[in-house]
Amino acid sequence: MIFETLDTFGHEQVVFCHNKDAGLKAIIAIHNTVLGPALGGTRMWPYQTEQDALNDVLRLSRGMTYKNAVAGLDIGGGKAVIIGDPATDKSEALFRAFGQFVQSLGGRYITAEDVGIDVNDMEFVYRETEFVTGVHQVHGGSGDPSPFTAYGALQGLMASLNKRFGDEEVGKYSYAVQGLGHVGMEYVKLLKERGAKIFVTDINKGLVEKAVSEYGAEAVGLDEIYDVPADVYSPCALGGTVNEQTLPRLKAKVICGAANNQLATNAIGDEVAKRGVLYAPDYAVNAGGVMNVALEMTGYNRERAMRQMRTIYHNLTRIFEIAERDGIPTYKAADRMAEERIELMGKLKLPLGRSTPRFQGRIRGGA
Repeated sequence: MIFETLDTFGHEQVVFCHNKDAGLKAIIAIHNTVLGPALGGTRMWPYQTEQDALNDVLRLSRGMTYKNAVAGLDIGGGKAVIIGDPATDKSEALFRAFGQFVQSLGGRYITAEDVGIDVNDMEFVYRETEFVTGVHQVHGGSGDPSPFTAYGALQGLMASLNKRFGDEEVGKYSYAVQGLGHVGMEYVKLLKERGAKIFVTDINKGLVEKAVSEYGAEAVGLDEIYDVPADVYSPCALGGTVNEQTLPRLKAKVICGAANNQLATNAIGDEVAKRGVLYAPDYAVNAGGVMNVALEMTGYNRERAMRQMRTIYHNLTRIFEIAERDGIPTYKAADRMAEERIELMGKLKLPLGRSTPRFQGRIRGGA
């Protein structure tokens, strides 16, 4: 059944990584390397079953292929998951063992931070492999990608406002922000700086209190976020929150946020379009983080990174144009844009082939 699943999703390679002494159980999924080596973060999560972990890494790695293609990057899509509780199961041995598996792939897969993983964990991975991004600035890396993801989401938001309302004045509109993690809180900060009205919710009450006290947001209950009279719904936490139960309740005219897999199903995406709600495809909006860490492959520069983030505005504008041109929902337009680029670039026959990443400006050594 595994190979049938790979045929369906189009994956090139799936690696099961196990080290009993280190307590490592991980899966690396390489979806597509037509555009370049597969780049995508590592997620640590206490999956209930190994099948759940496999399903997640296959879904996430495919999403990275589309995200990286739409972002205009010369990298493919991959992802990794480590089965374990990030609150209790982390260790130096675990991450160094994982780094050895990444190294064994010879640059076909390049890792980074994701849910449950931070820059300190990447320090241990970096000791075992060059093929890691999001390393600390002391090593010539870019550090935490969250602020760049949030800034990129702001660019996508402005493109969406311009499409739906005819202007980019963020402060004129109100926002229902679901999720106040590293990216969500930074996104709220950016909205506040532009004078916006913000409703927030999160399972962590401390984060909600911070958003209220520092950024003047209005707190609402976890379920109430779907009912607030906001112009924009911004999911920045879990996926699948736009579904059969929540969509009829949303007052927003725009859905634009940093969460992955915001639409529960494609049918919901069709219904969003029928209702006249503008959906900004999530993997185009939240590409700022991967754009940022990808620059480490050629020598990181913050000014270059900020310039790269601003291309998200133009990517969203192009997606909206394709949707209008072809008469399709925006989520399909984003897929079409990615697939067309992969197909076109795949036809290029480079005489020297693709080399592994150079990672210029890196400094090796201990943490």
